[in-house]
Formats: sequence, structure tokens, C-alpha cells
Amino acid sequence: MENTAIKQNGVTGLEAIEMGAARVMVDDKKIINCRADLNQLVPFKYHWAWEKYLHACANHWMPNEINMAADVALWKDPNGLTEDERLIIMRNLGFFSTADSLVANNLVLAVYRHITNPECRQYLLRQAFEEALHTHGYQYIIESLGMDEAEVFNMYREVPSVARKAAWSLKYTQSLSDPTFHTGTHENDQRLLRDLIAFYVIFEGIFFYVGFTQVLCMGRRNKMTGTAEQFQYILRDESMHLNFGIDVINQIKIENPHLWTEEFKQEAIQMIHEGVELEYAYAIDTMPRGILGLNAEMFKEYLQFIANRRCAQIGLTQQFPGVTNPFPWMSEIMDLKKEKNFFETRVIEYQTGGALSWDEE
Repeated sequence: MENTAIKQNGVTGLEAIEMGAARVMVDDKKIINCRADLNQLVPFKYHWAWEKYLHACANHWMPNEINMAADVALWKDPNGLTEDERLIIMRNLGFFSTADSLVANNLVLAVYRHITNPECRQYLLRQAFEEALHTHGYQYIIESLGMDEAEVFNMYREVPSVARKAAWSLKYTQSLSDPTFHTGTHENDQRLLRDLIAFYVIFEGIFFYVGFTQVLCMGRRNKMTGTAEQFQYILRDESMHLNFGIDVINQIKIENPHLWTEEFKQEAIQMIHEGVELEYAYAIDTMPRGILGLNAEMFKEYLQFIANRRCAQIGLTQQFPGVTNPFPWMSEIMDLKKEKNFFETRVIEYQTGGALSWDEE
């Protein structure tokens, strides 16, 4: 009976050691429901997962390496920022300060145990660390600016537009974190795939983009440059998380084509529509009036543009024909190959396993 359960559900890496067992072969490996030993990293089957892990390590940074002095002076100056600009900073710190904890909880408490491939798990461990690093970054900004920490961190339980996004995502984590849940059936494998779409495609792939754009736009105007630089690094990490998640989703589809039914595709499309609506409501809440050359209607088009991109990335029909990207400069900021001098400081090079080296302009 125990062997049958393993056959259906895949292994966890905690099984008893079987002396004399055959060595792992590449063809033994699968993303979900795999029976090969998960404690043996090699031989690699999914080289893209290992490459993403190496790229993430090479992109290492720490929040306290970024100078916040100019931000502190501007924030404390009664005439430094308008009320609308302060609202943007406060709301986004309120959302993001708990959002990355929600993602980390999803990874550690739900997703990790159901992904049965060691090179993918290696990246998930790196991603979980980066989510903790991002929460550290937001705390560093909040502390540096002398904000009321309780007010900011509790915002996801006080501000409806923030709470709705968190509540939307939590139901997917709660489903997979059930200790009695196991993959290995059609229904449960779809539950896992649904959770991956919810967190990678929508939570990290749609819900983050209004806030990133708003704060980075302030940085481009030489306001809150330290905060914007932290967000720049976080955005680049998150874009790598998104790309990894899409690769995992597509690999699961390749290995389990029976999961990708027309009914399931329609459900995924509906989830993306819900994501666009929730993030557009967040844009209206954080930007009730036009500011910084931005307005809520521009974000509506931007979110539809992003949604089209997400649909294409996982093989769905694009939902918003004819929309264009009103913020092409965001693509430049996400370029991981070389840093741009956006915020009056410039990264000279990434040092693998070490600190970033900065030149002051």
C-alpha cells in the first residue's frame, strides 16, 4: 500500500535510505509525481532551472548597501513631497511589506513539497531567501524613514484594496498547505497547477506592477531614489521568479497534457481577468488623481498589456487585443545584463557571493 502511494504521489526526499538502489537517470526525473531520489541534485534534466539558480546567486544584493540619506531628508521635509506622492510610498510599502511574506509562505508551506525535482527545488530555496530579503528591504525603508511600522505592516488588514489582493491569493496557499493534500490525481494535480498560476502569473506577474511602476517613476524624477533603487532590485528578482514559474507551469503541461483541458484554460483566463481588476482597483486607490505623468487609466492599459503577455507565456489566448505598453521604460529597468544609471547611482558590477560595488555620481 505504501509503495502504491509513492507511485501516485511522488517522493518527498524524506524516505528511508534504500541500500543498493539504482543510480538516478535523467529520464527518471519529473517536475511532479516523480519517484526518483530527490536528494541527488544531478544528473540535471531541467538545465533552465539550474541556470536560473546560478543567475539568481550572481544577482545577490543586500538592502542596507543602498544609501537612504536623500530619501530620509526628503521624507522629513514638510515640503519635500506632495500628499499624493506620500500616499504612493505608504500604500506600496503597506502592500509589499506583507506580500513577499505571503509568497514565501506559499513556497515553503505549500509548493516546495509538491515539486519533485531537485534542481527546481534548489531554485525554490533561493527564491524563498529572496522573498525574505525583499521583506527585509521594505522593513529597512520603513525604519529609515521613521514610519509607524505597525501601521504599514498591518495595512493588508486595514486598507481594502491591499486586503483584497492578499485574500485572493491566500485561498490558493490554504488549499495546498492542507497536510492531507497530495498530488497524483487529476484533480489534485490541477490544484497544484492552479496555485502556481495564481502566485507566479498573477500575484508576482500582475499584482506587483502598479506599485513597481509608481515607485520607479518617482526614482526617475529624482525623488525617493534609495527607495526606488531597492524596488528596482526587487523587481528584477521578481521578474526572474516569474520566468521560473512560467517554465515550471509549461513543463508540467508538457509532461501532463491531460491537465490542460479547455475548462481549466478558461478558469486560468478568469483568474487573470480577476487579477487585472484587483490591480486596477489598487491603482485607483493609490493614485486617485493624476501624478508624476501617470494616471489610473494608463495603468488599466498597462495591466491589460501585461495580462496579454502572461496569457501568451502560458499558452492562453490574449484577452485584450490592440493594447500597447504605456511604460516602455519599465522594460529597460528589468534588464539584468547591465545596470543603468537611473537613480543617480550606478552599479559597477555584480560580485557573486559578495556585496555590490557602487559609484556615487
